[in-house]
Amino acid sequence: MNNKLYLVTGAAGFLGSNVCRQLVAQGRKVKAYVLPGDRSAEHLPEEVEIVYGDLLDKDAMRSFFCVSKGTEVTVLHIASIVTVDPDYNQKVMDVNVKGTQNIIDLCRETGVSKLVYCSSTGAIPEQKDTAIRECEKEIPIDPDRIRGCYSLSKALATNLVLKAAEEGMDACVVHPSGILGPEDYAMGETTKTLVDIINGKMPAGINGSFNLCDVRDLANGIILAADKGQKGECYILGNDPVLFKDFAKLVSEESGCKEMKLFLPISTANMLAKTLEKKAKRTGTKPLMTTFSVYNLARNNNFDSGKAKRELGYVTRPYRETIKDEIHWLKEAGKIA
Repeated sequence: MNNKLYLVTGAAGFLGSNVCRQLVAQGRKVKAYVLPGDRSAEHLPEEVEIVYGDLLDKDAMRSFFCVSKGTEVTVLHIASIVTVDPDYNQKVMDVNVKGTQNIIDLCRETGVSKLVYCSSTGAIPEQKDTAIRECEKEIPIDPDRIRGCYSLSKALATNLVLKAAEEGMDACVVHPSGILGPEDYAMGETTKTLVDIINGKMPAGINGSFNLCDVRDLANGIILAADKGQKGECYILGNDPVLFKDFAKLVSEESGCKEMKLFLPISTANMLAKTLEKKAKRTGTKPLMTTFSVYNLARNNNFDSGKAKRELGYVTRPYRETIKDEIHWLKEAGKIA
């Protein structure tokens, strides 16, 4: 294993940093690609070699891809811009789509052994009244069936990776659902929601559902895809869906906070989100809630991870365990009292 090296993009992020920690714990060599100025990089293991640069800067990435002769390289492409704003955003498209094409180009240029692309369950067209599976019969993914700028960018990038696999590259795709768990130093949307519930800053929820995975299980799933994922295949890394009210109840039970009692109907939440989006555009601020975030609660969130379990050995832990561990970390990190 000494001649094997894992190049991880988005390595300072919530998921990427967990991937790096698990790889190092397994005795594997890791080289990380991190945005300049990203303070979260300080939480990466000291064994990780860090290269700073942007996905749109091919010259900086060439130094990231530069390795000693005879090294077997696996690229784990996790970096992306995440947004719940449904409107088209050129920066999101550039980073998530053009950045992925740059990765593919450099994998070809340098003779990388394998590429694992971290897509999203949002990149899979929604299927009603059934468990959602990988869209092998719908490749390339039809962008007209995808909702929201972020999900569209991930679908287009997924198509690029699968096309590269068709052309001979050993590349596969994982589709993680939402992310939850400890060590979220960047305080992402789900962690902020958790903190707001605990601190009583979220007086009402929404009558919808999540599909959230422990970040540690997702990181393990990505590494399993690097080890066992087959060329041109897609793997959903999801969990059982959970109702917002059941999620909030678990948070209350594990943290001791006041239990949330009010949950808005989807129709009411959607009207409120539209109003907040219009206000945000007028004032140049970020809306407290978007129609895309409401859609993600209203949609079918039943994703079938059976293929990943059978072929990769992917496993998930119960929501209660994840919430308990995250609350413990939030307290230790001084994020909550």
